[in-house]
This record gives sequence, structure tokens and C-alpha cells, in this order.
Amino acid sequence: MDTLVWVAVVVVAIVAVAAVAYVVVQQQRRNRLRSRFGPEYERTMAEHDSKREAEQELIAREQRHKELDIRPLAAESWESYANRWAEVQERFVDAPESAVTEADRLVTAVMAERGYPTDDFRQRIADLSVGHAETLTHYRKAHDISGRAAREEATTEELRQAMVHYRALFEDLLHETTRGR
Repeated sequence: MDTLVWVAVVVVAIVAVAAVAYVVVQQQRRNRLRSRFGPEYERTMAEHDSKREAEQELIAREQRHKELDIRPLAAESWESYANRWAEVQERFVDAPESAVTEADRLVTAVMAERGYPTDDFRQRIADLSVGHAETLTHYRKAHDISGRAAREEATTEELRQAMVHYRALFEDLLHETTRGR
């Protein structure tokens, strides 16, 4: 009987160590995802029924991102986009609606040249969330205001806010090249 008790104790100890190791690994993964995705982590958690589902989606986003050919802008492109952004901002004074529309197009053009697929807004958000999670809230807000502007439902102040939001993502996309990400 002594041997059986010892075997049972060893088995219970192994199971306990394995359970603790599993919990630690899960917590490390959760912390890594939370750190990488920032506010997008919490947003994704709120959109899913379980943490596991949400985290699986974030992991799938990382996998998809690895498969994309994301590249820095060439110096000439960087300068061209920076100049075009300055022009869009100047046009805002006289034509805020069209400036916001052009800001959206410019951000999309930068994404496309960097290698991000741009056909579907939801997919753009998912792809950008891996490397630009901190500016996604800005992009969502700008996109929403831009849509309302197209229906002539946005105020001038909202259009100004859209420009500020677009600028946040634009600068993040443009300056990623100089930060060496």
C-alpha cells in the first residue's frame, strides 16, 4: 500500500505542476497580447464571448500579419506623402469635407504602398492592429466621421477631429520607417 500512496502523491504533484505551468503560460500569452495590442486587446475581448476566442483571433491576426509583405516606404515616397499631407491640411480651411475624404485616401494609399491590403475596412483594421494598435481608435473615429461627412452629416468641428485622427495614423505609418520597426 505504501508504494501505491507514493505513486498517487507523485501523480498528483505532477498534475499540480502541469496545471500551474499551464496557467503561467496562459498568463504570459495574455500579457504579451495585451502589451502588443494595447487598447485593441480590450476591444477584441468585448467583441467575443470568451477570452479564448478573442485571444485566438488576435493570434490569427499576428499570423496573417507575418504573411503580409509589409515594407518601409522609400525616401522619395515618404517625402511625397508628407508633402501631400501638408497640402490636404491646407485645403481643410476652404473645403473641409473634401480634405477629410482626401486624408482618408492618402492614409489608404500609404497603407497600400507599405503592403497592407486595403480592400476591406474591417480587414484593414485587423491587419493594422498588429503593428499600429495604439492608433486604431483614431482610425476608427476618423473613418466614422468621414462616412458621416460623405452623407453631409458631420459638423466642421467633427471634420477637424477627423483630420486629427487621420493624422495620428498617417504619422504612425509614415514614421514607422524612420523608427526602424
